[in-house]
Amino acid sequence: MTEFEDISLEEMISDGFDIVAEEINLSDFAETDKNSEQKIFPILPVRNMVMFPNVVIPITAGRKTSIQLLEEAQKNGDFIGIVSQKNSDMEQPSEKDIYSTGTLAKIIKIIKLPEGNITAITKGFHRFKIKKIIENQPYFRAEISKLKDTRPKNQDEYEALLENIKDLALKIIELDPNIPNAANFAIKNINNNDDLLNFICTNANFSSIAKQKLLEEKSLMIRANQCYEMMHEDFRKLELRNQIHQKTSKDLDKQQREYFLNQQIRTIQEELGGGPESDVEDLIAKAKTKKWNKEVEEHFQKEIGRLQRQNPNSPDYNVQRNYLDFFTDLPWETYTKDIFDIAKAEKVLDKAHFGLEDIKKRILEHMAVLKLKNNMKSPILLLVGPPGVGKTSLGKSIADALGRKYVRLSLGGLHDESEIRGHRKTYIGAMAGRILQSIKKSGTSNPVIVLDEIDKIAQGLHGDPSSALLEVLDPEQNKSFYDNFLEMGYDLSKVMFIATANSLSTIQTPLLDRTEIIQIAGYTLEEKIEIAKRHLIKKQQEENGLDAKSFKLGNAELKHIVEAHTSESGVRTLEKRIAAVARWVALQTALVKEYDSKISVEKVDEILGVPRPKSLSEITGVPGVVTGLAWTSVGGDILYIESILSNGKGSLTMTGNLGTVMKESATIALEYIKAKHDELGIPQEELDKKNIHVHVPEGATPKDGPSAGIAMLTSMVSSFKNKKIKPHLAMTGEITLRGKVLPVGGIKEKLLAATRAGIKDVILCEANRKDVEEIKKDYLKNLKVHYVNRMEEVIDIAIEE
Repeated sequence: MTEFEDISLEEMISDGFDIVAEEINLSDFAETDKNSEQKIFPILPVRNMVMFPNVVIPITAGRKTSIQLLEEAQKNGDFIGIVSQKNSDMEQPSEKDIYSTGTLAKIIKIIKLPEGNITAITKGFHRFKIKKIIENQPYFRAEISKLKDTRPKNQDEYEALLENIKDLALKIIELDPNIPNAANFAIKNINNNDDLLNFICTNANFSSIAKQKLLEEKSLMIRANQCYEMMHEDFRKLELRNQIHQKTSKDLDKQQREYFLNQQIRTIQEELGGGPESDVEDLIAKAKTKKWNKEVEEHFQKEIGRLQRQNPNSPDYNVQRNYLDFFTDLPWETYTKDIFDIAKAEKVLDKAHFGLEDIKKRILEHMAVLKLKNNMKSPILLLVGPPGVGKTSLGKSIADALGRKYVRLSLGGLHDESEIRGHRKTYIGAMAGRILQSIKKSGTSNPVIVLDEIDKIAQGLHGDPSSALLEVLDPEQNKSFYDNFLEMGYDLSKVMFIATANSLSTIQTPLLDRTEIIQIAGYTLEEKIEIAKRHLIKKQQEENGLDAKSFKLGNAELKHIVEAHTSESGVRTLEKRIAAVARWVALQTALVKEYDSKISVEKVDEILGVPRPKSLSEITGVPGVVTGLAWTSVGGDILYIESILSNGKGSLTMTGNLGTVMKESATIALEYIKAKHDELGIPQEELDKKNIHVHVPEGATPKDGPSAGIAMLTSMVSSFKNKKIKPHLAMTGEITLRGKVLPVGGIKEKLLAATRAGIKDVILCEANRKDVEEIKKDYLKNLKVHYVNRMEEVIDIAIEE
């Protein structure tokens, strides 16, 4: 079935249809004797469109039968009959599902699209009626009879009617913002009345049923009258819509006036309680308690004088009062005293967080420098890692270790620059940005501010918040951070900013350049067990009303929960599983049932359900299935790459929602096999007469990147040679056409994912050795890493003899 996409005139012109018209002389496709000689015509059903004579229209075809019809008709120079479906939802229409009246058309040009569809640019010639369907496979073919249009008896009346239609069409184009200006140009440049009528009938905003009735009408005069009536109805609807829009705008203006009046009433009511003199006195008294420099003092005196000169009943008075309230609430040069007891700080960090040695070391270094120098700009730290590894809670621990105030600022989904820089105080409801509001909330000018989810900032209609953060997070600029509401610089250089993110890919490069990036990888099995014992179990005991005697989980049970019931880099899912066990214990306690407080592994499975399978051997125990290692925004993960052979002509098919780079890796792998088939022991006949299909499961998840290159090649070689991959083996690396293996990123996360999945051997590029050496050996104690430089080494290691 042909699927017609409703292509507007502007798209036809701007997207190249006018270029096609210039490159192809449409006069070459005028009606020829071929039309009269042709007895049987292919019939092309289309959806959501009706074609009229002397109109050029692009038709996009997706079904194989429709593509075959168009290509054969172009090859043979045949005319085709274009008819509309009665029901556009019908995928395979029968003879009863199509109208019998349509338009004979000639194919001007066929354009092949990347996804396999084609677009045929067609020009209509004659109306026709189907006399008899001759055959319907692979597509409809029919005998037809041409239909002639009845010319108007009164030519002057017909021309006058067409002039009215033309004027009304131009008015509709002017009123409707959805119709492009190109339509205006096209209508003005059509000189033939019949062609103008057909063009408007084709492109007007009528239903397909109404357009079909116009096509079936043989009298040009009646067709023009019906078209004119329907255009009048559309024109009236457009006028009514514009009137409603104007009325709505007036209602909004009225609401704004009422808002101003209500604000004045509220101000008057507040003034009745105190009065302008008491306001000024309160502000001056508050200002005397503040520590600020001469510049800030002068600015305050200037603004307080402006408040004294204003009429208390003026709307501006309340705005100025709110501004001065915020101005005097800011801590300015008020700082908390940092704790320089490094040994105590280390204990605080170790107590709150297990592991995370790199970040703890960096904080202790900062404290040591601060203790020696007693004057240092605070660093801008960016903690990057998968969810659930403790990035956000680490900020609170750092604040406790330094003895500073702690403020958390969630930036996820922020899309307005004024949320960072504030609004100008002349706006209604103006307020300072979130940075200064956080400073005010903390009551000190040197708090620890955690900018949570900095990678989730969105760019909206009102500026780019991430660009506004460039000044906030630059130690050279934030000494005088300018907030639009405050209207003067504020010193943020003593604030310790800690940003958190799951991925660096969505953060601006200039923003990354201003931060010190600290990668936080996922936790190992041993670390997760220790975290559960130290923190998670105690937390769930408190939240579920239990004590240490009634709820116990040993190392073996915790290990089983981690391995069989979770698959993550952090500990959020682990906490949920422990919470489920704790709730079961709470239920038994409430029902006064007897149970063993020492929960066994069997009881854990009974509570949490069927555990995940531990072994990969069943999945990878057939030729063509390879375990790859992937990096995701939530940490490392494993993925399976499958390939299978079928009889054919040596084609390659790829599925699994793969990105462009991943598809290119598969293409490179197959070309390498074809070039080196003798060395790989694969007969040429296998390559020529076998199609290969590569699939990556979990097709709903988008996948891209070059790191699956060696896994794809190994999978193909395994299929061609019909040999299995060694069990418990995974690999990651990029390949070149010459068979060289290139390094990839995310090695630490990938290797931790491999250990979670029970992998025993991993193949990596030799250039990734330095990344592995940076990882603690304890994390990889059950993992053997094979380093390779060429694809031949990968195949020797991976494929069983």
